Amino acid sequence: MSGERGLFAGFDVGTQGLKGLVIDAAERRVLARASASYGLIPGLPPGAAEQHPDTWIEALSRVARQLFAAPGLEIARLRGIGVSGQQHGLVVLDEGDRPLRAAKLWCDTSTDVEAAELSARLARPVPAGFTASKVLWLARHEPETWKRARRVLLPHDYINLALSSAAWSEAGDASGSGWFDPARRAVDSDVCAAIDPALEERLAPLAEAGSIAGRLSAEGARILGLTAGQVGTPLSTGAGDNMASAIGAGATREGIAVLSLGTSATIFAHSARPVLDPSGSVAPFCDSTGGWLPLLCVMNATGAIEEVRAAFGATHMELEREAAQLETDPDGPLVLPYFMGERVPNLPRARAAMLGFGPGSFTRARVYRACLEGVALNLAAGLARMRDLRIPCEELRAVGGGSTNRLWLQILADAMAARVVPLAEQESAALGAALQAQWTVERAGGGTGTCDALAQAWCAPRSVPLEPDSRRGAALGRLAERFRAAQGALFGPTH
Repeated sequence: MSGERGLFAGFDVGTQGLKGLVIDAAERRVLARASASYGLIPGLPPGAAEQHPDTWIEALSRVARQLFAAPGLEIARLRGIGVSGQQHGLVVLDEGDRPLRAAKLWCDTSTDVEAAELSARLARPVPAGFTASKVLWLARHEPETWKRARRVLLPHDYINLALSSAAWSEAGDASGSGWFDPARRAVDSDVCAAIDPALEERLAPLAEAGSIAGRLSAEGARILGLTAGQVGTPLSTGAGDNMASAIGAGATREGIAVLSLGTSATIFAHSARPVLDPSGSVAPFCDSTGGWLPLLCVMNATGAIEEVRAAFGATHMELEREAAQLETDPDGPLVLPYFMGERVPNLPRARAAMLGFGPGSFTRARVYRACLEGVALNLAAGLARMRDLRIPCEELRAVGGGSTNRLWLQILADAMAARVVPLAEQESAALGAALQAQWTVERAGGGTGTCDALAQAWCAPRSVPLEPDSRRGAALGRLAERFRAAQGALFGPTH
């Protein structure tokens, strides 16, 4: 098949930084890795979370130049490029395809009023994190900017535009916008009109999963530090980070569930049919291979743990080692880890709370463990909803930066009563983007292999799986009762 002996690059545009890798399809190994860090724009009003798209392009250029300069890497063998990106961000461009303002991100909760208004108007839950509420916010709060907008894109769409000079969207990432119908895999014109009458005409056309959606332009080659010889390199459709991670972690067939521990945490599984949750807790996303990806997302995961680490000025390794010496105390310290508000449960204006600390218990080890437990309990409540919807989740493949914390994985296994298998490749989104590019190029060359077959070949475990323990699970279950009671008392009912 065309592309079998080639190299494929995958880039993941995240919230805390951009990561890239190059894989050798024939040898099935990663040849090069690189990353660049960045943060949110400081000094914004409460709830606002923004990054400028120029930040992503600058990071992409730095990462790509490191990757493609790796010793022994034969750039002439590059056959395809895939891009993964943080979901839900709002990128608005003028008639020259220049950003009109910073992008409002998935973790921006300043649009909670607009989200509640859209939820009532559409008679279904629209989380504040979804792009739809950001469009309504922009039209209402910055009407002149909205009038000048000629394109509305998601973050990975913008990177594809910068690399190819062509704009397109794809069903996986688009299904987290709020105006896309995942069941039909199409834009919902009525919903677009309910958000803003001018929205639909500003959206990019939809590209089919597995199709070559664009090709590297001369400007794209300049950004990546490549020469004229690489102009025309195929670009796959790309994907939202969760959809790309599903490919990289093998959630490309039914029966496989993935736990991704990043700034936010997600649990998702492949489905051959749409899965609709009336409560809105489990998002009815499409995947980026032609199927569906029911997904639970909590906004506070490694970001919450990092808050504790930074406060005590220690390393995660030190804190993990000290916290591992402690046991879960059902009647002891409790952390509600909602530093950024929360999506599930729907508490966009919530803030973190620490409860139940007595004399001598306010140590860095106990606070750290209580925060690990708090995130785990919130995820476990969401997983219970996925099981109610008959999504198999008895074993979870763990990926993302948080998957290196073995204590946390054990707490999660106990809280969820599920086996947790850490995968060797933590950067599943960047890998998934590269694998999607390989699948796309091989299909275009007449290949009949599936994306699933490619993905499964890469899913080796990193270490021994973590099995749930019923005794520890029972202690966490009692702590969960207090967690739910405290949440209700502090923040009221959720829907």
